[in-house]
Amino acid sequence: MKSNTLITTSNSLEGYRIVKQLGLVRGITVRSRSVLGNMAGMFMAIFGGKSTIYTELCENAREEAMQLMILHARELGANAIIGMRYDANDVMSGLTEVLAYGTAVEVEENFK
Repeated sequence: MKSNTLITTSNSLEGYRIVKQLGLVRGITVRSRSVLGNMAGMFMAIFGGKSTIYTELCENAREEAMQLMILHARELGANAIIGMRYDANDVMSGLTEVLAYGTAVEVEENFK
């Protein structure tokens, strides 16, 4: 899903003025790899190199968390998110929580 929501890790958006701060938004997902995926990942770890199985899992989890954060921001009426960050924690062995969070804001273009 493509988003027209502006997102930045900084606390401002060049060329835009923050009109209204709407508060903290977040998206959270908990992911695990299947038994077969874990076996393939362990096999790759034995021989070294890039673990594409786990890279794909992490990328998908981050994307899902970000899309949930964007949805939360839209529910508040935001058209931008500033100060965006990711966080990840193990919930238990084999389960990882990925959190995307930031500040939802309403912005308008600065016309000079």
